[in-house]
Amino acid sequence: MNYDAVLVLSFGGPEKKEDVIPFLENVLRGKNVPRARMLEVAEHYYHFDGRSPINAQNRELIAALEAELVRHGPRLPVYWGNRNWHPLLTDTLRVMKKDGVRRALAFATSAYSSYSGCRQYLEDIAHARAEMGDDAPEIDKLRTFHNHPGFIAAMAARISGALAEMPSERREAAHLVYTAHSIPLSMAWHSRYVKELEETCALVSHALGRNGDPLVYQSRSGHPSQAWLGPSILDYLRGLPAREISDVVIAPAGFLSDHLEVLYDLDTEAKALCDELGIRMARASTVGSHPEFIAMIRDLILERVEQNHRRKALGVMGPSPDFCPADCCLPPQ
Repeated sequence: MNYDAVLVLSFGGPEKKEDVIPFLENVLRGKNVPRARMLEVAEHYYHFDGRSPINAQNRELIAALEAELVRHGPRLPVYWGNRNWHPLLTDTLRVMKKDGVRRALAFATSAYSSYSGCRQYLEDIAHARAEMGDDAPEIDKLRTFHNHPGFIAAMAARISGALAEMPSERREAAHLVYTAHSIPLSMAWHSRYVKELEETCALVSHALGRNGDPLVYQSRSGHPSQAWLGPSILDYLRGLPAREISDVVIAPAGFLSDHLEVLYDLDTEAKALCDELGIRMARASTVGSHPEFIAMIRDLILERVEQNHRRKALGVMGPSPDFCPADCCLPPQ
């Protein structure tokens, strides 16, 4: 099929203090999250002067992807639209239409299948196109990629860098724990989110010559009465001294960039707890714009523009489908 552009879809984030509350109101619109919790999260942003690093990191990723497509093809322009903050997706589609784009491939900055990480982006595209009318550009979303070899290689390289921060005589015994964004159980039940995360972590550990490294969760934001995935990273860390573990590497496997939830929940809260417990902590960077990851995005594009291009996947789950079943990744109840 012929495509004339690539669209990077992301979550979005504030870039100054005045943006924080409007941004969070966008994120939480229609969700059962107490306002007190929203204001608590706002303080996390104020801790960094109201600026989330996610937009800057998306600009870096887009620049790297543009360079990759210029060097190796296909030579497609790259656009960028966010769900919750500027540049908003609807505004980006208007620019694409003005530029003559008729059909684009969308890369969402989420590796896993879940409502918020997959189906909601499809809904975002549908709503933005409906707002524009019948002549809006057509958008086809690229598949998720939890077990693509480029993603696994990039994550393994980032974790190797964090392990290298440990004293050489303690490196081999250092404990590795993966984290991912917690989601409501009612959302997890209708997606492959947990199984995909577990396979990702197992594949990365295997690439590092390890096995059995645990997966825990972070960044819960829902109502206290709602059941979410656990245990939390903080609860997990509190149990390490009893196991006589004194060195830990935390790898945020569920995230693609070092955005605010990584910086606050891990570099601030988890680090403070480790210091209190007397545990040496290193945090692995996310894949970001690692060359293996950027090459993976190009490979996903080639799957859709070249006939019979091999769909790469490690592990047993195989490559994710291009188009999700109707009952997949349903919203939380």
